[in-house]
Amino acid sequence: MDFIKSLAIAASGLKAQAGRIRIISENIANADSTALTAGGDPYRRKISTFTSEVDRALDARVVALGRIRTDQSPFVSKHMPGHPSADANGYVKYPNVNSLVEMTDMREAQRSYEANVNVISATRRMIQRTIEILKA
Repeated sequence: MDFIKSLAIAASGLKAQAGRIRIISENIANADSTALTAGGDPYRRKISTFTSEVDRALDARVVALGRIRTDQSPFVSKHMPGHPSADANGYVKYPNVNSLVEMTDMREAQRSYEANVNVISATRRMIQRTIEILKA
């Protein structure tokens, strides 16, 4: 039963980190997006959160992707009078996405994902060894 708990907890971590990577990818993809209308607001950076849940069937705590929040930091404005998204003063708002921060978050999420994969691989090896011992 502990092997099943280990697999379930690691699988929940995989799912949560995959969701986090999806959010980060969306931020990177929209890093240079501007507003669709003149003077409008561009894409706002999204931040993933995690929640801890109890899996009653396994009696184990698992992690899940929580609410997706928006980053309320200010937009970056650039003076580009000829741009279609420019306001009356010629300023264009760009998303509050910093590609360096997003890449750092992506790397952290990737490492967490790999750690969960390692837990699943180790658990699988332990299950195989247990079966081999029981066969002998």
